[in-house]
Amino acid sequence: MPFHRALRVPLATAALTALATLALGACDAGPDDPAQAAAGGPSVLVPGKPGEANRTMSAEDAQAQRVDDDTPNTADVDYARMMIAHHTQALEMTELVPDRGRSTTVEALADRIAAAQGPEISSMRGWLKEYGKDETAGNGESGENGEMEGHGEKGESHTHTPMPGMATEAQLKKLRAARGAAFDQLFLTLMITHHEGAIRMATDVKGQGNNVRIEEMADDVIAQQTSEITRMRTML
Repeated sequence: MPFHRALRVPLATAALTALATLALGACDAGPDDPAQAAAGGPSVLVPGKPGEANRTMSAEDAQAQRVDDDTPNTADVDYARMMIAHHTQALEMTELVPDRGRSTTVEALADRIAAAQGPEISSMRGWLKEYGKDETAGNGESGENGEMEGHGEKGESHTHTPMPGMATEAQLKKLRAARGAAFDQLFLTLMITHHEGAIRMATDVKGQGNNVRIEEMADDVIAQQTSEITRMRTML
């Protein structure tokens, strides 16, 4: 057999062997999940919950899951706690209107405020209960006149800071003593300030919080109370 023909056979055999090895390697390297193979892209190992096995998902799905995580943070919890106290004071003010005010328009407004904020208090209390949070807490527990006591990183106590818009006890005493048109004017003045404080709190939590339901509640507060402020200013 000529030399060049004898060399051709082992060269062909070696080429076939190399192709077979590459094919097997490609199969071994492929993803176990057919859906992932179809989608392409790298996979991500996602740690399981306690007692559950880890799992893999595409990088895109893992990113989507991270974005959808709306676990409440401190800002969300503080907002719910403070807004309950804030709304409670507003309800106390509206209860004074029927016996002290003169304007039926002011009374109708007070009824509207009470009808909105009563259910909102219930919703926030339900939200806190759902996440295992007390209505008040050692850090940030509500004090007199709705004041919140803050604590720093090392637990040092700060001075009490009143919540935005809350009426002082002196202002509430003056409101309780007023009658007729004087009561109506003072009620509107205090409630405008009260609403402005609530809007500030709601705006803050939208930028600092992480929970979708709290954000939705904050949106409702902003929309409702902005509209009521506009109406109350025309009544002064």
